[in-house]
Amino acid sequence: MTEYNTIPSFGAMLRQALGNAIDADAGDDFLAMCSDDVVFQFPFAPKGAVTEIRGRETLTSYLQAAGAMISFESMKAAVVHPSKDGKTFTLEFSCKASGSKTGRRYDQDYVSVVTVQDGRIVRYRDYWNPLVLLDAVGGVETLKSTFKDFSDV
Repeated sequence: MTEYNTIPSFGAMLRQALGNAIDADAGDDFLAMCSDDVVFQFPFAPKGAVTEIRGRETLTSYLQAAGAMISFESMKAAVVHPSKDGKTFTLEFSCKASGSKTGRRYDQDYVSVVTVQDGRIVRYRDYWNPLVLLDAVGGVETLKSTFKDFSDV
């Protein structure tokens, strides 16, 4: 079993999981790993929450807002299931965190499907338990107000 606190950042976890599929010049910087036109999807997002982000610039702004809502403490290294074509990877990982304003736990398990093309992430589908998120941040209204500029509903 992989221990928590072994991965210093989300980008470092992805670098370890995706290895040479991502250009080395991106380092451990998640946003540098993404193509300019990356599509980031949240298929299990609760009603009223953002379900898709398009473009690295928009993703950058979205992650700044999301980062203010959750205080991450630790992350487990991913279990990686590469596809036969070497372009799509299914990752299983988890984190320990808490809601920044509520203090409620955000201990989340993820399954992410990541597609890489030309050394950059072009599509990232992030599957997680929306109930854990809603409890940690204080409900869907908090999500709506925080992400109103990204709303697709």
